Amino acid sequence: MNPLDQLAPPILPPAVSWWPPAPGWWLLAVLFLLGLAGLWRARHRLRRRERPAATGETPLEPRRQAALDELARLAKPYGRQPANDWLQQLNALLKRLCRARYPADHPHTLSGRAWLAFLDNRCPAAGLTRWMVLVEGSYRPQCRLDDKAIDGLEQAVEIWIRKHV
Repeated sequence: MNPLDQLAPPILPPAVSWWPPAPGWWLLAVLFLLGLAGLWRARHRLRRRERPAATGETPLEPRRQAALDELARLAKPYGRQPANDWLQQLNALLKRLCRARYPADHPHTLSGRAWLAFLDNRCPAAGLTRWMVLVEGSYRPQCRLDDKAIDGLEQAVEIWIRKHV
C-alpha cells in the first residue's frame, strides 16, 4: 500500500459566487452612477447656455450691457441746454471701452479726427466720423445741440457699443 493513499482528500476553498458583489464593488457602482449623472447635468447646462433667449433676442455680454446701461443713464441736454458735459461723458465712455478692448492700439491717446477715424475703422456701421461735434463740442463754449442731433449721436454710439464691444 502506498502511504499517499492514507492521506485525507485535499480541502478545496468554498465556491465563490459572483452575487452579491463585495462592498467595494457596490461603492464603485455608486460612484459610476454619480459620474454619469454629473456628466448629464453638465451637458444639459452647456446646451441651455448655448441656446438663444426665448424672446428671440440673444442676451448681451455683461460688459456690453453695462456700457449700454451707462449710456442710457447719461443726462441728455435736451431743450438747447449746454452739451459740453454730455459730450465729455460720451467721449470718456468710448475711450474706456476702447482702452479695455484695444489696449495695444493706445486709443486713449487719440483725439480729434484721428479718434473718430479709429472709432469708425472699428465699426463703420455707426458712422461716427460725421459727428465731429463729439470731439470738438466739449471745447466749444456753450455748445448746444438740437434734440434730433442728440438722439442721432446717442443712436450712433449705441450702435458702436452693440456691434463692437
